[in-house]
Amino acid sequence: MKQLSNDEVSTLMRELAYLIHAGMGNADALSLMAEEADQNQSLLKQMAEATDDGAPLSEAFASAGVFPVYVAKLLRVGERSGRTEETLNALADHYEGRERLGRQLRTSLLYPAILLLIMLVVIVVLLVYVLPIFDRVYAQFGVTMTGVAGGLLSFGRWMSGSMPVLCGLLGIAVLACLALAVSDKARTALVSFWRKKRGDKGVSRQVNDARFAMALSMGLHSGMPIEEALQLAAQVLEEVPSAKERVDRCIKAMEDGETLAKALEESDLMPKTECHLLAAGLRSGVGDLAMEQITARMSERSELAIAEKVSRVEPTLVIITSLLVGMILLAVMLPLMNIMSTIG
Repeated sequence: MKQLSNDEVSTLMRELAYLIHAGMGNADALSLMAEEADQNQSLLKQMAEATDDGAPLSEAFASAGVFPVYVAKLLRVGERSGRTEETLNALADHYEGRERLGRQLRTSLLYPAILLLIMLVVIVVLLVYVLPIFDRVYAQFGVTMTGVAGGLLSFGRWMSGSMPVLCGLLGIAVLACLALAVSDKARTALVSFWRKKRGDKGVSRQVNDARFAMALSMGLHSGMPIEEALQLAAQVLEEVPSAKERVDRCIKAMEDGETLAKALEESDLMPKTECHLLAAGLRSGVGDLAMEQITARMSERSELAIAEKVSRVEPTLVIITSLLVGMILLAVMLPLMNIMSTIG
């Protein structure tokens, strides 16, 4: 069965939390959600039947097969500590954050991608159609295009002769993009490859740290012991080997007797200032609240880092493509101007 999106998971968790807060049992709440749902009705009915037969809510989520593994694990801890409602709200907040981040990335990258495509089309038109016109003008003066202009003209002629092949490659690229857009498996494979190779560097590292902090905050907020909360949060970064190594170092430091804040600092999972804030919160008995504030700050910084990175893409593309277009025109126009001045 297809995995639910972050938005679907968040909505389901929030609605279920509201119904439980109103005093409804798990089975009744899921049944009501199934009756009112426009989609996933069979899934909700299946979960309602499971809980009505006596299965815990966490087991119903685990057997559904469409939720992340740590959703059921966190719910199991929430049930054990009597904080199921709080756990559902924490999960809803978590997936709202992930959905917001994904939406921001998609929106921020769409315009630069369109701009790049337009500028590439302009350059191709210049090389394939405009330069041959200038070549004919040069021929009328009894000269040929040489140097950079001649090289660009030859390249344009090669592109013109290879246009069927280039169009075929472009079609393959478009089909690949469409496959990524409609296929969850294709996107998962691509994201998994990226995370293994470059998933813990630069902005990606900040995003990983924010995700880890959010998962750790959920665990602490649900009343989970620190060690279990850390183990749960580690699952968020299992697909990023280098990030997983940092989490393993943190867990090892905890096993050696270090405090959570010190272990997080030594393993470079959190900035030093945030670790000091967490240490103060743990000493005063409000570690979960401190972790929530830390998560909000780290998430905001990761979103700002992404926005800053993306904001550099557009001017960089404009500068590079404008320089290319200017170079092409100057390489053609300057010799032509010299010829015209000589004739004059």
